[in-house]
Amino acid sequence: MSSAFRKAAKSGQRPHRERAQPAARKKLGLLEKKKDYRLRADDYRKKQNALRALQKKALDKNPDEFYFKMIRTELRDGVHVIKQPKNEVTPEQMKLMRTQDIKYVEMKRVAEAKKIERLKSELHLLDAEGKRPNKHVFFLDTKKEVQEFDLATHLDTVPELVDRVYNRPTIATLQKETLKGATDPAHLKKLAQQRKNQYDLLKQRIEREKAMFVVAQKIQTRKDLLDKTHKVKVKKETTTGPAIYKFKFQRKR
Repeated sequence: MSSAFRKAAKSGQRPHRERAQPAARKKLGLLEKKKDYRLRADDYRKKQNALRALQKKALDKNPDEFYFKMIRTELRDGVHVIKQPKNEVTPEQMKLMRTQDIKYVEMKRVAEAKKIERLKSELHLLDAEGKRPNKHVFFLDTKKEVQEFDLATHLDTVPELVDRVYNRPTIATLQKETLKGATDPAHLKKLAQQRKNQYDLLKQRIEREKAMFVVAQKIQTRKDLLDKTHKVKVKKETTTGPAIYKFKFQRKR
């Protein structure tokens, strides 16, 4: 006698026997056990309850109600797809952040800042493109004086130098001293092109220095996030600035 029958005999309970398989339906497979039927019935009731809850939620829903997925999803081929957020980090920034340390980025930024100061000291930002033009207002008493007004005579200089905003000597100075610098139109045009190239280089260096500063800030922010201190995001990360977090104050011993 098996142990299961011995335990059932001692407790006075009827021993459990597996249901016999009739030979006529043997080709249909094994009969389902009572335990399997109970699990399948519970699963069916659970799904029916979930469907009824969803139907009730759909009936009670306000058609004018706003939820954020209305603006975060778009329709593609008849299917709602969540819009992918814009990349807040440019590929160049991501490459630098993954391969370089903050000390290296800060060193390159300081080097760019020194080159910018050197270029500014050489150029003095004279006649730079994009610079706001200066305005010089002259006040006259009558309309006749306005009609007869001559800018070169008023500034006491020759007409060829009126358009200059710097290095514009008076007639008295020209009579005493000779005009220094280039006077040939071709030479002046060449100097103007060189000055324009220098301003373009200065603009590129300023943009590069700003990009290095942003990368250094983002790397430092990611290092600060490794701290276990509780923090709350105040501002999202953008291509021109790092994310801003508010950290919980902790008193240091």
